[in-house]
Amino acid sequence: MPAALDAVGLSTTSSGRPSAADREVLGLPTAAKVCVVLVDGLGARMLAERGGHAPFLRSHLPDSLTLTSTFPSTTAAAITAVGTGELPGVTGMLGYSVRDPSSGGVLNLIRWDGTSLSPRAWQRHDTLFEQLTARRAAGEELPDVVSVGPARFVGSGLTEAALRGMRNVSAESLAERVDAAAAQLRRPDVAAVYLYWGDVDHVGHEHGWGSWQWGEEVTAADGELARLARSLPRGTLLIITADHGMVDVTDRVDVAHTPALAQDVDLVAGEPRANHVYTAAGTASAVAARWREELGETAWVLERDELVARGLLGDVAPDRLDAVGDVVALMRGRHAVVDSRTQSPASLTMVGMHGSLTREEMLVPLVRTVV
Repeated sequence: MPAALDAVGLSTTSSGRPSAADREVLGLPTAAKVCVVLVDGLGARMLAERGGHAPFLRSHLPDSLTLTSTFPSTTAAAITAVGTGELPGVTGMLGYSVRDPSSGGVLNLIRWDGTSLSPRAWQRHDTLFEQLTARRAAGEELPDVVSVGPARFVGSGLTEAALRGMRNVSAESLAERVDAAAAQLRRPDVAAVYLYWGDVDHVGHEHGWGSWQWGEEVTAADGELARLARSLPRGTLLIITADHGMVDVTDRVDVAHTPALAQDVDLVAGEPRANHVYTAAGTASAVAARWREELGETAWVLERDELVARGLLGDVAPDRLDAVGDVVALMRGRHAVVDSRTQSPASLTMVGMHGSLTREEMLVPLVRTVV
């Protein structure tokens, strides 16, 4: 997003890095308008293997880039990185869920239900769009940046954490969002539009990305993206990417029914492919050892200090350390760790999952074209 905004003359900074540097890395040309589309869950490996369902996207793959998502490879972390230009160690968006410091329970970083914490209190770093808002307040005349998505997203927890500062235009179906995006970019006061589509991810969770249902959803999405390219004002830079990929899981271990995993564990959060394990005081090393023994080659198991030292979360702010699990279990292959004591029945049976470090989960496409 910093690179895309820079392409239309809206410069920002991320961790002291100018947006022009990001634009150079990604090879984005300058343009009068830009449309950024994020297709939730459309990993690069998935698109390469099932590209027959996406003729429009496939036609642009020879000139596309492959990017690496955030760790964890999950929506809350990645979309906040899109909106802020910062990694999870700074934003605190460390997974699907973390331990809620106000209650000790699970803090869901997508829904933000059942907590006294506000998204703005948790994710305190200015978004890129708030940077632009501050410049407008100081007297600069800058064009609008618009977010197109469903009405329920306006003011939602994740929107407030990741994308606050954009003007929101509500549209429900993907066809309606395509029409709204094109209409907004025809306005002289709009320079950039962000369009989100989540159904590829939803279908993958329920049926797996190897299913016929996933293929049909990708075909439908690809058709609308092709129509978007035809509908945008001439000279618009169109960028299509994703937040993460996915693995179809075949093996699940339930902490609730595995004493070796449950011992000395106060709470399991994160997600089944990247678990934040919060332990009783002074037991983290023992818990890590038991998890390594129990899970064997199906997982990478790290203590908090090891994870932070590897830089997977970026620079971790001191006030974010306690949000990271005392132990973190990152799954390999097609394995997952669930906890039926705190997870919903639906989440326990998901086929497609993500969050870990495999190429299937971490690699995402970046299609860029001037229409």
